[in-house]
Amino acid sequence: MKKIAVVVLNWNGAKLLEQFLPSIVAFSDEAKIYVADNASTDNSIAVIKEKFPTITIIQNDGNYGFANGYNLALEQVEEEYYALVNSDIEVTQNWLAPILSVFDSEANIGIIQPKILDYKNKEYFEYAGAAGGFIDQYGYPYCRGRIFETIEKDNGQYNDELEIFWASGACFFIRKEVYRKLNGFDADFFAHQEEIDLCWRAFNLGLKAKYVSKSVVYHVGGATLHESNPKKTFLNFRNSLLMLTKNLPENKLFLILLIRLILDGIAGIQFIFKGKFIHCWAIMKAHFHFYHLINKTLKKRQTVQLENYYHSKSIVYRYFLKNGTIFEK
Repeated sequence: MKKIAVVVLNWNGAKLLEQFLPSIVAFSDEAKIYVADNASTDNSIAVIKEKFPTITIIQNDGNYGFANGYNLALEQVEEEYYALVNSDIEVTQNWLAPILSVFDSEANIGIIQPKILDYKNKEYFEYAGAAGGFIDQYGYPYCRGRIFETIEKDNGQYNDELEIFWASGACFFIRKEVYRKLNGFDADFFAHQEEIDLCWRAFNLGLKAKYVSKSVVYHVGGATLHESNPKKTFLNFRNSLLMLTKNLPENKLFLILLIRLILDGIAGIQFIFKGKFIHCWAIMKAHFHFYHLINKTLKKRQTVQLENYYHSKSIVYRYFLKNGTIFEK
């Protein structure tokens, strides 16, 4: 058995599979490759069988989203390490060797992210992950190489290895034993921010995540849900509140949730001024659904919630009021 499994989650992405699976097949000799299909209604399965006969297909019986789609599929995957790869990722030669080296030599590292660059503009970092993720005290995520809408050019400034707080779900490496210890992703999230929640839960258990720049991939981004889609707004706002409820230290939980609810309201007002009424409504729906799930979510809290989870006290203040557009060491 090979040490690492590359698992691509797919839902109605036949064209993406035709475009991006060839790089994975060409540069992943160290891995067994799977496509986990969330009951696609297009010709995805036929494309895989015809054009990529060496790939193992795992067929879920419904569209379970990113979170539970992977949970169900990975029950059938027994390789020691998992590489969870979006269907719109182009990998590069030697992308797996640096990851395997870290996993094999550093037992305390449970999760790894590669350098993620923009497929459409390959000199720049990509929004979803860039050079490794962090959060501020209020749970706002950001990355080295990307803070809110400001994206840096890759000039080698993050050619290093560094402990990070979260790794992007676009290309997410994790030890099988860690994934199963954490019971995988939270299925209630469906999609978006489930990887940050999982990394936070790992952090609360004393497990570490790392960014490894020698592994490079290119990500299209937004291939499943575009930024303009109100469903993405709904999922991001709701899931952020669920994540905070699960993982914040008890002594900070009420105050930070209250502040976030207020800040979400301000974001909704901004959408109104921009004429994006459907996104304001998406935030309102996110809050209503959060209230519906709050008791269930509180029961998921772990025994320990560590205090030192954040890198910046307020990335919102630093970015919008202090013009802090570059990652601060």
